Amino acid sequence: MEYTKRFYWFVGVCLANFSLAANAQNKDLKTGWQYRETKTTQWYPATVPGEIHTDLLNNKTIPDPFYRDNEKKLTWIEKKDWEYKTTFKVSAETLKKKNTDLVFDGLDTYATVYLNNQLVLKADNMFLQWRVDVKKILKSGNNDLLIVFKSAQNVVDSLAKKDLPFVIPDNPRAYVRKAQYHFGWDWGPKFTTCGIWKTPRLEAYDKKTPEKPYVLDRKIELVQEPDKVGKTFYFKIDGKPVYMKGANYIPSDAFLSRVTKKEYEKVIGMAKDANMNMLRVWGGGIYEDDYFYDLCDKNGIYVWQDFMFAGTMVPGDDAFFANVKKEVQYQVKRLRHHKSIVLWCGNNEIDEAFKDWGWQKSMKMPKQDSIRLWKDYVRLFQDSIPKWVKEVDDKRPYISSSPSFHWSKAKSLTEGDSHYWGTWWGLEDVEAVQNKTGRFVSEYGMQAMPNYSSIERFTKAEDRYLYSDILQAHQKAGKGFMKLDSYLNRYFIDSTKIKKMNVEDYTYLTQCLQYYSLKNIIGIHRSKAPYNMGTLVWQLNDCWPVASWSVTDYYDRQPKAAWYAMKEAYRDDKTPEIDLTRPINLKLEDPKITWQVKGNKVILKASKFAKYVNVSIKGYTGKWSDNYFDLKAGEEKTITFEGAISKPIIRVYSLYDVLRRY
Repeated sequence: MEYTKRFYWFVGVCLANFSLAANAQNKDLKTGWQYRETKTTQWYPATVPGEIHTDLLNNKTIPDPFYRDNEKKLTWIEKKDWEYKTTFKVSAETLKKKNTDLVFDGLDTYATVYLNNQLVLKADNMFLQWRVDVKKILKSGNNDLLIVFKSAQNVVDSLAKKDLPFVIPDNPRAYVRKAQYHFGWDWGPKFTTCGIWKTPRLEAYDKKTPEKPYVLDRKIELVQEPDKVGKTFYFKIDGKPVYMKGANYIPSDAFLSRVTKKEYEKVIGMAKDANMNMLRVWGGGIYEDDYFYDLCDKNGIYVWQDFMFAGTMVPGDDAFFANVKKEVQYQVKRLRHHKSIVLWCGNNEIDEAFKDWGWQKSMKMPKQDSIRLWKDYVRLFQDSIPKWVKEVDDKRPYISSSPSFHWSKAKSLTEGDSHYWGTWWGLEDVEAVQNKTGRFVSEYGMQAMPNYSSIERFTKAEDRYLYSDILQAHQKAGKGFMKLDSYLNRYFIDSTKIKKMNVEDYTYLTQCLQYYSLKNIIGIHRSKAPYNMGTLVWQLNDCWPVASWSVTDYYDRQPKAAWYAMKEAYRDDKTPEIDLTRPINLKLEDPKITWQVKGNKVILKASKFAKYVNVSIKGYTGKWSDNYFDLKAGEEKTITFEGAISKPIIRVYSLYDVLRRY
């Protein structure tokens, strides 16, 4: 009887929604847009959705921001104010509706909106939907819409000087509710954008559509229970413990309007094909488009969802808190219907940053300022956000910060989640992970160069030598090349030879290093289950071409060597291999690899053992069924590539071929 009631209620809601939807008139406002720099007269065609950088690029006003060192030549853009305008028609029929709203799902960020010369909105959060009743302002026929964007960088700089008696570490970006990575990161460029990054629309209706009923058809638990060594950290889905295998996801482009459905499909496809079952949406980016979560729902990929705070303390004023409350509850209500989301997390690395990054000492921060900052932190992430989340979603767990403890602390290995950066940042050997595996490792990684085909796209031939200014411009990590060289010296090639290498060979070796590191670390993590119940590599993707920890390239989402390592290590049908033999200690001989092509198959054979065999086709940037693999003497191996290529120009080489040149 109860089931029957629920069924008819559901049908009634669906019919009501259909009736109201039929009654509504929605008009996307995508066409006719123009932009200009404020206080200038010339207007130029604009694309919506878009941002000022892409509009400038489309109008050939600026060069490709990703090419060579153009990034530093374009900093002037973020210091300007910009205006966008369009004219749209409204019918008499539309005006008869009882309600007419202008709806903005994405204004980046400080936007003042005028309709028919009347001020209708002042926006200050790119993560909020802004809805404005404009019925009394609209007119039949043409209507003029103008949006003025203030420089977010100028606003932030101004607030940092006067809002508090001290500077918020580590960056005044904390003041603005905007994608934090736009202000630059250790893998990303600094393009502090503005613009209409999601399509605005006009909604005309007589009655509001009822809110979609919130039903979550799975039970989600985060189990954190004391045990003999510390405290567990693992997920139970519908009562069953699940070992999480995956990676961290960052925005797929520095310019968000360029992340299309096709791009989402590529990136999520790369995660699925690499046998991942979890992605962590990192807190310095954005709350992703619904389509991202739809794909995760469809492909059985769980989502760890950060709120958009990363690596900096927050202001504690009431206006900031009120803004964040609206953001949190809007985004949770928008996303809660996606069954893929299994965790809400307050922030990325702020807790450990305040306690362990040395801010107070480096900034000579008085004790009272330090106390105030920490109180504001606790009030937001430990008191307020969990309460705001629970009001709209009481079905999912929440944690205040990731990680639980800094990687240098003993507790990072015994309780909570861990960002274990002893490898890379701490320059520890890969082997150290055997004794330094946490309960759930939600960040770790090893850097590598982007694929050489990508390097060719953002450089001139004259730039392609080690440590050139242009390569340095695409290496954002502090002492990045020094760290790479340190690991290469330990695992692959004597340091005296590294500086003699050409960039293509150097790129290959760094990717072999990343392959070796991730395959072994994943294997070690998984071997320690159920003590360890999660391993999330930093990171799945890039937002531009750069030396980074990503396992895929920005261009074409082409796999790096490490993607193939993850694909193998994340298999559930076999135990992940752990082989800590350092390649530098191998006695390699010329493997004399032969191959033949049959359709989209390449059949390879080596007369002697071949390490890290790499196969490439000139002009092909797709993924192979396998690559960067070992071949035993006399072994035959068949790999495939996607699609059909007439007369492919194949190149095959191994670690021996590269090392012998030096």
